[in-house]
Amino acid sequence: MSMNIETLENTLGYKFKDKQLIIEALTHKSYKQPYDNERLEFLGDAVLDLIVGEYLYKKFKKSDEGKLSKIRASLVNETGFDKLARSLNLGDCIFLSNAEQNNGGREKSSLLSNAFEAVIGAIYLEAGLIVAEKIAIKLIEKNHEDISLDSLFRDFKTTLQELTQARFGITPEYKVMASRGPDHKKEFEVAVLIEDKEYARASGKSKKIAQQESAKVAVELLKKEI
Repeated sequence: MSMNIETLENTLGYKFKDKQLIIEALTHKSYKQPYDNERLEFLGDAVLDLIVGEYLYKKFKKSDEGKLSKIRASLVNETGFDKLARSLNLGDCIFLSNAEQNNGGREKSSLLSNAFEAVIGAIYLEAGLIVAEKIAIKLIEKNHEDISLDSLFRDFKTTLQELTQARFGITPEYKVMASRGPDHKKEFEVAVLIEDKEYARASGKSKKIAQQESAKVAVELLKKEI
């Protein structure tokens, strides 16, 4: 396992002075130690919120608070952090109980996402915000090649699909309900249906944007139902 930590440090481009800190960041509560990574995960979550918030504030100078929040929400979430954790092969480094490991723990999105937040929390504690920011942004840019308003919208459809598959065992269906305006300035109204029930409806300049907007509304509704 120490070999895995060394590989992880090389991939991150950061060597921990306090090895116990990175061990704690990689220790799942099932491993039954006097410590686990939940406190560092809590810290890392707040640090990543700030890092990504500042990054987007500087990158999208003309976007309002609503848009910036929307983009941040599409990056700072379990799906986004799971993707970054997998790019670091974090699953190989986590300390788990045998039962959790046999239960597919090393592949669980929530577990990987939490471990990623904990690792960033640990870097922040030891090296400060600037170092944590440099590492996190480098990873985000590498794994999200095109951070633009349109490309980031894709996450809402992905998130909705994951939610509906987990909860209902099916994928959502998108239906164009109306299209308005001349060809050069058309607007589409799209509804998202789950089990033939309409969950949300939204409009956009293209079918794709309207689908993303309706998926976003549906995701918010489903999360409230939990």
